[in-house]
Amino acid sequence: MNVLLVVAKAPVPGLAKTRFCPPATPAQAARVAAAALLDTLTAVDATASTTPVLAYTGRLVDAEYGAELTAALAGWHLLPQRGDTFADRLTNAHADAGAAFPGRPVLQIGMDTPQIRPAVLTAALGRLAEHDAVFGPALDGGWWALGLRDPAYASVLRGVPMSTGDTGRRTLAALRRRGVDPVILPVLRDVDDWPTALAVAADLPGTRFADEVGSVGRRLVGGGRA
Repeated sequence: MNVLLVVAKAPVPGLAKTRFCPPATPAQAARVAAAALLDTLTAVDATASTTPVLAYTGRLVDAEYGAELTAALAGWHLLPQRGDTFADRLTNAHADAGAAFPGRPVLQIGMDTPQIRPAVLTAALGRLAEHDAVFGPALDGGWWALGLRDPAYASVLRGVPMSTGDTGRRTLAALRRRGVDPVILPVLRDVDDWPTALAVAADLPGTRFADEVGSVGRRLVGGGRA
């Protein structure tokens, strides 16, 4: 049994996806973030032979679609994020998942790739079963997935600057210095700004994410605000 670890921030207006503003309002941006997270949780739930874990920061009770998120997380193992920096929180999330489920490989993703599907996750877990690590690069220079057979290897993340154009390259270099050479997964887009949200939503008709992005677009065209 593998651990599928989602690292996420509660989609609270003014705190989540602020780079969507403008054109979105803080509440609209948080609803798009909530939709992305809900689609991600659905994909994880539909992935066979996995234990779903959420490492979270923020208060879901204050989030957009908080009741739906709480319901979607029924049966999940929940871990509060620990650490002062994002790198610390990622490292600790891997360590805490490993401590909760010792001996199991951990595949970690975020809430920025609502296009993720069970088939993609299953393929990544299949590669992780054969190798020490897998790594999913993002188009913006970051990464969307990190899978480790030994979660202790995530300690290298503490020395990597996060949310930069070369975070992915630096993460790979740090792992390789530790003696871990990950298998590279397909490149995906991280949804970090509004143009990317529009592009990703266009490929995801019928999803919560696409519906919420479309709702923002309709309000903008109509001159309305949330």
